[in-house]
Amino acid sequence: MLYSFQTSLPKLPVPSVPATVQRYLESVRPLLDDEEYYRMEVLAKEFQDKTAPRLQKYLVLKSWWATNYVSDWWEEYVYLRSRAPLVVNSNYYVMDFVLIKNTNIQAARLGNVVHAMIMYRRKLDREEIKPVMALGIVPMCSYQMERMFNTTRIPGKETGTGPQPGVRARARAVLGPSGPSPPTLPARGLHARCPPICSSSPNVPDLLQHLSDSRHVAVYHKGRFFKLWLYEGSQLLKPCDLELQFQRILDDPSPPQPGEEKLAALTAGGRLEWAQARQAFFSSGKNKAALDAIERAAFFVALDEESHHYDPEDEASLSLYGKALLHGNCYNRWFDKSFTVIAFKNGQLGLNTEHAWADAPIIGHLWEFVLGTETFHLGYTETGHCQGKANPALAAPQRLQWDIPEQCRAVIESSCQVATALADDVELYCFQFLPFGKGLIKKCRTSPDAFVQIALQLAHFRDRGKFCLTYEASMTRMFREGRTETVRSCTSESTAFVQAMAEGSRMKADLRDLFRKASKKHQNMYRLAMTGAGIDRHLFCLYVVSKYLGVSSPFLAEVLSEPWRLSTSQIAQFQIRMFDPDKYPKHLGAGGGFGPVADDGYGVSYMIAGENTIFFHISSKFSSSETNAQRFGNHIRQALLDIADLFQGPKADS
Repeated sequence: MLYSFQTSLPKLPVPSVPATVQRYLESVRPLLDDEEYYRMEVLAKEFQDKTAPRLQKYLVLKSWWATNYVSDWWEEYVYLRSRAPLVVNSNYYVMDFVLIKNTNIQAARLGNVVHAMIMYRRKLDREEIKPVMALGIVPMCSYQMERMFNTTRIPGKETGTGPQPGVRARARAVLGPSGPSPPTLPARGLHARCPPICSSSPNVPDLLQHLSDSRHVAVYHKGRFFKLWLYEGSQLLKPCDLELQFQRILDDPSPPQPGEEKLAALTAGGRLEWAQARQAFFSSGKNKAALDAIERAAFFVALDEESHHYDPEDEASLSLYGKALLHGNCYNRWFDKSFTVIAFKNGQLGLNTEHAWADAPIIGHLWEFVLGTETFHLGYTETGHCQGKANPALAAPQRLQWDIPEQCRAVIESSCQVATALADDVELYCFQFLPFGKGLIKKCRTSPDAFVQIALQLAHFRDRGKFCLTYEASMTRMFREGRTETVRSCTSESTAFVQAMAEGSRMKADLRDLFRKASKKHQNMYRLAMTGAGIDRHLFCLYVVSKYLGVSSPFLAEVLSEPWRLSTSQIAQFQIRMFDPDKYPKHLGAGGGFGPVADDGYGVSYMIAGENTIFFHISSKFSSSETNAQRFGNHIRQALLDIADLFQGPKADS
């Protein structure tokens, strides 16, 4: 059932070069003065007439044999070749239900949630999950789900290991053997939610190691690593048995072995340093066996000693919760695993997710199933424990054994310092916007996403006094193996509306008219991106081809190095109907977030959570004197209210 539509999904089309160039120029017009725009027009015309036709031919040829002309290169060059730390730069987080609490018992919560996750994996393996349908009728590609479990990102060695079997060979077949070995891409600009792409050392791709099955999870608690079996014989452990096993870990008094406590910091530091340490210290003996137990686990579980939750009376509580999920203390998450389940002492949960294997809606699908199953199907006793009686004869979880030499401990400490510096520089401001949600927005006869995106433009202008290149992630999963495309949401129409609002002298009717034009433009751009007529993935692939062929393009080099100072993403929700949200309005997750992209920019994710509320997650860097996440959050609040005010009153819809 899950993959029943896969072979009938269309291939992602390659747009024409003139169409992409025209849309690109249109997208940067509001950001450039006349002289800058003229210069960019000249570069674009030269590219379109001289360089692009040859590159386009190769790209069209690739599109004939490849399942998707973008996705393999996107995974390799945007993710796996980056040498920057995963923490903050690439991994993102997902929050729990925040307005209800099922239990305060840490082990019980994990018993139900881990059991529900393996139930989901079993459905995935048996293809019993229904494909997600856009608008309820158009099937979406499901291939990203394949590597959800039993997957680890392995740091690449200097000799190179290739991102996926056959990718390099196939690219050579199309693009010719004479091209330089791997393209070296610009350091910034392509993707607003990933680390800077491609280091100066091109032959060090990471590898996504995916296993067909795994019968255990790896667990971290108080500096110790454990292997916890999920099965007894062929039977999946019941939630109460899993609760018992997690409680045994919590009760284990043994101290960490030398070097063990901060070991996971290796996955948070530079990729090259981790690759070298892995080869030098973890390629044989007990260290290899212990590392294998982590890397071959179904997923990773972190048992934290601190408590976090959202208290609506304490605004800072949501931000502190988000920071704990985004990076923790930089050594209590295994950032290479496809995802880490984080359990706080008070039973609150969350996820930290590696980005290369899939995009956020995929992990969101799992999380919706897990929270719905835990709450409405598995349940808890009156005292907050899992249902049923545990089997005390189960073998206890196994401590992993390490022999970590001094040289390795020095590398661990160095990686920890690098990651801690990154984490400490992140300002994260998370808040719940309570005045309204999509209910009121729909009464304004506009798309909720367009409403929020235009509000972000207004807020950013008030915050910085200028406009900037803005990234909004959209999906291309209506095509086979599609991932994402960029919606460039700073448009001439949105800037015209923002400037009119800033003037403060225009009539409400004029402002409403300008807003509707901006909203219509945004919705049209979103449709183009979803249907394969976006700008940025096409230009990205043309650039990769140019590097293979050794062709220089000043136009592409400039386009791909432009920083995204406002990086945004809407979080999907209710992909599966595990319960009726109208009947259970407080059963809301708060979405999730990611670190800032540009050093002087903002990262913003938001979830339009039902009819009456919106959650925002805003990140920036303390080291930038130009940004302040809380200040920007306050501007967003006011922008939403000001736009809604345009539609208040008896003549608002005339």
